[in-house]
Amino acid sequence: MAEEEGITVRKSENFSDWYTQVVLKAELADYGLVQGTIAIRPNALKIWENIQKIFDERIKELGHENAYFPLLIPESLLRKEAEHFKGFVPEVFWVFYSGDTKLGERLAIRPTSETIINNFFSKWIRSWRDLPIKLNQWCNILRAEIKSTKPFVRTSEFLWQEGHTAHATHEEAEKEMLQILEEYRKLIEDYLAIPVLVGKKTESEKFAGAETTTTVEALMPDGKALQMGTSHNLGQNFAKPFGIKYLDKNGKENLVYTTSWGISTRLIGGLIMTHGDDKGLVLPPKIAPVQIVIIPIFYNIKQKQKIFKECEKIVESLQTVGLSVKIDSREEYSPGWKFNHWEMKGVPIRIEIGPKDLQKKQVVVVRRDIGVKNVVKRNTLQKKIPILLDNIQKNLFSQAKRFLQDNTTTVKNYEELKKVLESKGGFIRAPWCGSSHCEEQIKIDTGATIRVLSLKVEKTSGKCVYCGKAGKEIAYFAKAY
Repeated sequence: MAEEEGITVRKSENFSDWYTQVVLKAELADYGLVQGTIAIRPNALKIWENIQKIFDERIKELGHENAYFPLLIPESLLRKEAEHFKGFVPEVFWVFYSGDTKLGERLAIRPTSETIINNFFSKWIRSWRDLPIKLNQWCNILRAEIKSTKPFVRTSEFLWQEGHTAHATHEEAEKEMLQILEEYRKLIEDYLAIPVLVGKKTESEKFAGAETTTTVEALMPDGKALQMGTSHNLGQNFAKPFGIKYLDKNGKENLVYTTSWGISTRLIGGLIMTHGDDKGLVLPPKIAPVQIVIIPIFYNIKQKQKIFKECEKIVESLQTVGLSVKIDSREEYSPGWKFNHWEMKGVPIRIEIGPKDLQKKQVVVVRRDIGVKNVVKRNTLQKKIPILLDNIQKNLFSQAKRFLQDNTTTVKNYEELKKVLESKGGFIRAPWCGSSHCEEQIKIDTGATIRVLSLKVEKTSGKCVYCGKAGKEIAYFAKAY
């Protein structure tokens, strides 16, 4: 079976080809018939469902409710916020026909839902009693990505959550934006084991129509940045054109302040790139659909019956402490084939049990992250496996954190910046004067953009990395996906 063959290139030698092979051979996705589309296979969708479950529970604790809004957006509605329309038109898929009948107005397939949701907000919000309104939807999005596509990382269709809220004051909207930003950081670092830089975007890099865009940015092994999630304070930029007003306690009419925020299946791409190795996928235990796979090893029917019975006892024991366990009971494949198969799939722990292990009341436990094998007494599994999973989770994060630190370079001048970009990549920390001209020239010359600015301005006594004028703050530059 071709899809079961191992990875044929090293991650360190051909990162792009390695990534594609992991996506296909770990059965995470397959290419669609339309350019820029993919079929998300069960192995990947289970990861997304875990992410969805974790984050959905958290935002509900914070008072958000799930809703669902239309996929099709009339062009006139999309045009209402001019900056937003201008920013998204190049990415929009348009519908011109209903059956054979040409539509009087073309319809956009949602590239994001600010316009359609704010249209509903204008109908639903009447008084201060209606605020805040805090909604979220889990849905698909379509954007015309036809040039530099990459499964999960950049596709024309993807799954995401998009939160949309409306508030009585600017301060409440700002608090919402920052609270969600912190929730994204915790989700990505604590569960996906991917360290991130947290901050805000420059004016030129912010979301179209936003007053402020905040971001969590990760660094991939090829030295490129990956935007993992964004949270926006939209101010009154959508409230004004959509007429979203409320009567305050004094009977005075006011415009609301809105926010929006989102993460997508791009997180799966970041997960693959950050933790995967030359054997395939490596999954952090907190997000893995299957945390432990048990491989029975036997040579005759009598052994098989006894070993399978013991495997079932182990499953029951581990499930009682909340772990996800699977027995690979297929007899048409050898144990060695199964070892490779589950390594490719990234399952954090493999338990092997054969006739001698049964006699000695032990099992062999193998860690996917470092490949170490240990013999563990059967009666200690329930206690030791959760500890081992926790160690794997921490190890994956510490490895990625070390990589981020080792590949964040402070430079003092433009020549240094260009040299680091060419030789090493990664995040480049440098003084910036705040000029959009300098930002744009660096982008034109090198392809690097300012990925993030600290939420609290990092004052600097240095000179702007491009123009040499006094630096106003520290910027983190990188080439990005």
